[in-house]
Formats: sequence, structure tokens, C-alpha cells
Amino acid sequence: MLDPKIVRSSIDSVATQLRNRGFVMDVAKFNSLEEQRKNLQVKMQELQNQRNVRSKEVGVAKASGQDVEAVFKSLKELSENLKTVEEQFNTVQKDLDDFLARLPNLPNESVPVGKSEEDNQLVRTWGEPTSFTFTPKDHTELGAPNGWIDFETASKISGARFVVLRGPLARMQRALIQLMLDLHTREHHYQEISVPAIVNAASMYGTGQLPNLKDDSFALHHENELYLIPTSEVPVTNTVRDEILTDQQLPIKYVCYSPCFRSEAGSYGKDMKGMLRQHQFEKVELVQIVKPETSYQSLEELTRHAETVLQRLELPYRVMALCTADLGFCSAKTYDLEVWLPGQQRYREISSCSNIESFQARRLKARWRDADGKIELVHTLNGSGLAIGRTMIAIIENYQDELGRIHIPKALQPYMDGLRVIEP
Repeated sequence: MLDPKIVRSSIDSVATQLRNRGFVMDVAKFNSLEEQRKNLQVKMQELQNQRNVRSKEVGVAKASGQDVEAVFKSLKELSENLKTVEEQFNTVQKDLDDFLARLPNLPNESVPVGKSEEDNQLVRTWGEPTSFTFTPKDHTELGAPNGWIDFETASKISGARFVVLRGPLARMQRALIQLMLDLHTREHHYQEISVPAIVNAASMYGTGQLPNLKDDSFALHHENELYLIPTSEVPVTNTVRDEILTDQQLPIKYVCYSPCFRSEAGSYGKDMKGMLRQHQFEKVELVQIVKPETSYQSLEELTRHAETVLQRLELPYRVMALCTADLGFCSAKTYDLEVWLPGQQRYREISSCSNIESFQARRLKARWRDADGKIELVHTLNGSGLAIGRTMIAIIENYQDELGRIHIPKALQPYMDGLRVIEP
């Protein structure tokens, strides 16, 4: 959530920055609600003062033996009026909170201004797109004939956009999870954490999935409002909700493997073929909770950590700085890692690494106390390190040969008992 003080004091600037994101802020509505809030607050304070004065008058009248019936009646009327105004104030404040909760984060000044993903900027590349002496197949053409990738059975069990993996590809999925967790814990010094795959509404609100992104989530039919996690970023970041961390505790660096669940409500008809966009997928997530002054240094670090996985697997990729219009709802700045997929002859996103600044922390009331005792909001960051399914797609397509075999990257072989080639 944006700082209400900044929205109030710099509303034209805020509206302009949000417009660069493609979001039109209803300035007139905000100003109207804010004016109502201020007027009701003043009226509420006046009535509270009058009630306090009248209460003292009752005490004085009682002490002197005077008739207090008229004063009591006036005090009752004041209390009833105050209750009405308080209810009006709470209603307006709730409307204001809801208004603010639907505003996306402000882009950092270093984010390129753009109107679509076409305006994203190339930061760097690693490796060259894989070349073949034959026409490369996509992952479904390589995996489906052998039953390793099975969409028909998944559809029978669950519906569209699910997959059943068998044999060597099920094994590869497990191996990739282990490789990524080992890399991030042993070399990048993240603490591994395991969290629930079901969270409550407060957790979804805290990291910005509610209210705006509700349609992209799977809600459970339960007496409590519960959701399947769209990413482990949600429960992991919520571990510091309502906490005041010490100076010594920061930075906190977590790595978490989890299944992820997304309804993909706005993407029907997009990437329907293959495993690229599924309702359920596996992911190793990186989360950092840091001091504000170090958060952009941390973003560069976290992005490099995600890149290391691709480098170890020797997969060609590029890093793109997202423009204002392509940023996620919570993000102040994002780097996308895009891996080369020979089956599509294009780069596709495999990780998004974002600095959220204090946007989530304000909702979460996640704070820290510095060495001088001052309390302020932390900054939160997250990124995929990496998405397992898309990493598998990249390996299958980049390591294929003309016989339909899939060669195993050297870094992954120890996690697959030395297996070097998957034979058809």
C-alpha cells in the first residue's frame, strides 16, 4: 500500500506516476473521500470535547445537589450524535482504505517509462541461442510420445492446464528442486524455509494479492476465507507480519520450494500448448527482507542469484528491465530473466526479481528498530530462483538431439545418479 501521507501531499505526482503504469487514478474520488474524512474528523473531535465538558457539568451538578436531568438529556444527545458521526467516519475511512489498497506501487525513478512489454529494456545477455543442424522440437513433441509429459491424463483427473510427469522427467523435476535449494543455501547463504500451501485472507492482503488480484487466485470453499498460494512469496513474507525486527536480524534471506496455484483468469487462450502456463506448478522462491537503504543493492544480488542457476545449467538467457507499464502490481522495480526456448525460437520469462520497497511492509506492519531505537518499515524483495516447469522446458528443448534424446546438463547429473542422456 502506498503511504497515505504521500498520496495526500503529492496527489498530482502520484497520479502521473501511476498513469505511466497504465493505471488511471480517480483523483476526484480520492479528494472527495479525503475531504469527507477531514470534516468528519473535525466534527468528531468537537463532539468529543463537548461530551467531556458536559460530563464534567454532570459531576458538578451532582456534587451541588442540582437537578441533573436536563444535563443528562443533553449528554445523551451528544453521545448519540457522536456515535452517528463516528459511524460515518469509519465508513469513509474504510472507503479510503479500500481505495488506497487498489493503487499499485509507484515505479522507482530508474524504471524505464513505457506503454507495453515492447518497451522493456535489455540489461545483459548470457550465452548464445542454441543452434541445431536440424529443426528443433518443442518440449511436448519430445516428452508426450513417451508418456513422460501427459496432458490427457491430467485433464481427466483435474482439467485443462495441468500435467502428469512420469519417469525421467518426474525425476528431473525433483533433481532441479534439490539443485536449486542446495545452490541457494550453500553458496548464496539463504535459510531454507517450509511454509503452508494454504493461507488466510490477511496473508493474501498483506502481500498485495487482495483485493485486486483475487480473480487470479484459487479460493477454497471453507468457513474461513482461505486460498491456495499463488507463490510461496505470500506465506514466507508474511512470517514478519506484525513484527518489529532488530537491527541485527536484517537482512533476512529465505529460500522456499513450494507448489504454486494460479487460476490464470486473464490469460485464457494464451500459452495453452505445453507446460508454459499451468494452474499448478513448482517453484523455488527467493525472499529477502532488508533495510531500506540496502534494498536496491539486494535486488541486484537476488537477480544474480537467480541467474546463477541458469548459468550452472548452461542455458542461454537475457535480463530485461521491465518498463512502467509491465510492472507487477506490487513492484517498484523488476528484472525479468528470459531463457531461450528453441521450440518457440524466442526468449520466455523464467524468473521475475522485484523490489517491492515498503509497499507490502506497510500492509503487513513489518518494521525494524535501528541502532538508535527508531522504528520504520522494512523493504521486501522476491524472485523465482527458478520456476521448475519452465526450467525443465528449457533443458528439454536446449539439450535435445536429432534422435529425440535429451542430454542432462553436467550440473544436474549428480542429482540424477549420474544419468547423462534420457533415451526415447
